[in-house]
Amino acid sequence: MRVITLCVDGIDNAIGNGLFDWLRTQDADVICLQDMRRPEPDLAWEPEYQLEGYFGYFFDSPDGTYCGVGIYTRQPPKAIMTGFGFASGIDMDGRYVQADFEGISIGSLLAPGATSEVQSLEDKIQFFDDLQAHLSKITRKRREYIICGNWNQIHRDYDVENFEANADSSGALPFERKWMTQLFNDIGYVDAFRKVNKDKDEFTWWPSGELGEGDGWRIDYQVISESLSGAVEYGVVYKTKSFGSHAPVIIDYDIELF
Repeated sequence: MRVITLCVDGIDNAIGNGLFDWLRTQDADVICLQDMRRPEPDLAWEPEYQLEGYFGYFFDSPDGTYCGVGIYTRQPPKAIMTGFGFASGIDMDGRYVQADFEGISIGSLLAPGATSEVQSLEDKIQFFDDLQAHLSKITRKRREYIICGNWNQIHRDYDVENFEANADSSGALPFERKWMTQLFNDIGYVDAFRKVNKDKDEFTWWPSGELGEGDGWRIDYQVISESLSGAVEYGVVYKTKSFGSHAPVIIDYDIELF
């Protein structure tokens, strides 16, 4: 099974840069996209957003002007879930959509970035507090998870170029890195990419907007249940062609999804 995740900086921008043409060559089983910036009805019905051979499922913010996530899958899932159901409601701003298959769920996540008045640091802290409780809870279910997306924070200091210059930036703050450590060390999840690639110069996002220009960050992950750790066969950050400020993360799993 091949799973691709990409934060697209607006689906129109990414399609204009050749994203769909590239995806048609990748033989992916599931494609998770974030930051769609398009209302759900457009994504579901307008022909330019349909990917031949795939079923598409989407969730946008209430006003449809920012955020938004989507999943394209070769076969229809048994169920689709939107949002996590947090009491704070932060997750309902087009931040999560999940496709449930037999024994496994695959989600597309866009975490708050805390880079504007719309996404404050307080909102980000609340979101990750809620998410930690949710992820701890679902580890007890007889179900495996692959949660793909832009987590908007690094794990280790080498996951951002020139860490000292960026240490005070949202995404690299001590509590954010600690949260990721707890996720991987205590709660029972695994960074799928790091199972097969230990290189310290692998980045997925460039704030400058151009791949390879300025300091790179690795904030796009495929986070998997610990029980799937042995199924990771291959992982790469695709940087040959640019579709926006983020690069796709491709992971191959020894799993038969359909």
